[in-house]
Amino acid sequence: MSWQPRSTTAARSPQTDGADRAAELLSEAVAHERAGSVEEAVKSYLTSIETAERTGDRRTQAEALRRLSVQYHHRGERESPRELAERSRAIATEIGAEALVGAALNTLATFALEGGALEEARDRYLQALAFGGENPMLRGRIEQNLGVIANIHGDHAEALLHYRRSLAVFESAGEDKECAIAYHNLGMISADRELWDDADRYYRRSLELTRAVGDVHLEGLGLLNHAEVHIGRQRFEEARANAEAALAIFDRLGTRRDKADVYKVLGVVYRETGRHSLAESRLQAAIEKAEATGSVLSEAEASKELAILYQTMGRNQEALRLLSASHRLFLRLNARLDLVDVASKVGKLQQTYEAVVRKWGQSIESADSYTFGHCERVATYSTAVATELGLDEGQLTAIRLGAYLHDVGKTRVPHEILNKPGPLTDQEFEIIKLHPVWGIELLATVEFPWDIKPVIR
Repeated sequence: MSWQPRSTTAARSPQTDGADRAAELLSEAVAHERAGSVEEAVKSYLTSIETAERTGDRRTQAEALRRLSVQYHHRGERESPRELAERSRAIATEIGAEALVGAALNTLATFALEGGALEEARDRYLQALAFGGENPMLRGRIEQNLGVIANIHGDHAEALLHYRRSLAVFESAGEDKECAIAYHNLGMISADRELWDDADRYYRRSLELTRAVGDVHLEGLGLLNHAEVHIGRQRFEEARANAEAALAIFDRLGTRRDKADVYKVLGVVYRETGRHSLAESRLQAAIEKAEATGSVLSEAEASKELAILYQTMGRNQEALRLLSASHRLFLRLNARLDLVDVASKVGKLQQTYEAVVRKWGQSIESADSYTFGHCERVATYSTAVATELGLDEGQLTAIRLGAYLHDVGKTRVPHEILNKPGPLTDQEFEIIKLHPVWGIELLATVEFPWDIKPVIR
């Protein structure tokens, strides 16, 4: 495209006009992004970067690189988003644009957060605050993100402090889109605490603002997370409708990362309404999509929900295997399970684990009329003795869960031997004595977070 002089009071050089064009392309890309036209946004970002590099507009180049990295991240690409954000940071550092350095660090921190590297994310957010803290909008975004980390760690008081700080910044600046994000985060923390009325109010306000500013991706996130409130209130059809509307948005935008959470919500809806085959299919898809996009938190949550389904279906070994996998994933997030509120998603994991183990132990007892209640008594007495011995919480958990499962191998003992009314023969007693070996074999593929297998053995 040839350069045409503009009717201004002063002559302009082609280089200056080219720089203006790079900035215009950047503005167009942002508009496409907010309208949900992802391919058009990506093309405009790429053209803006190319134009800015050619004309020496380093500031526009840095911002376009950062924004393009976010688009690639939403599409589930693993390496290029980080590379683009690092290029943005390097250029911003080179030209001394501290706010742009802070913005790039904030983006890199968010990539780390969604990949499960919480300590790296927190360090980068604090670096971003040091560089860009004088910029109110950037400070507000960083406050929000620090609130997300505090929420994952179960420190709801700190999370609320960060979220409210960010909301105050955005309200004073009259930034409706950023206010929508802040209300969305307040909705999430209220839902984690099962404060359904508060969560419902925050999500509705967020969606109202989101639709006013026309941010399609944020609308999808709002619909998806509001669905969890509907599930909490047992409004399953509303939850399903929200999740399907969010899925349609994410499908149109090509945001693979968000689809894992949609499939998780749909799986929970089907599980809670008794459609187990559909629930299993959707939850397995959620795990696969989370693995493919490197979303550790989504994979951990979907694994936990599928474990609960398997417990409901009596598939206890699979349930325990998934709960163990979920536990490992949460530990990768450095979530302090013992400090998280009972109502939070992470805090319920150990309770779910114990419920599955206890139910399985009870189901084994129900097949043996002579030992009904035996596992429960063993768990009670052994935990009491272990407490008197001063064992730590991890050891107490191992002993309690091991007690519930110590007779799991009896499921392989023939029914006529297990429930024989008279004395056992020597041969039958030898078969009975094999049940600890069979118990270990049954649980061979389960990698427990606690040292349970020696208790069974």
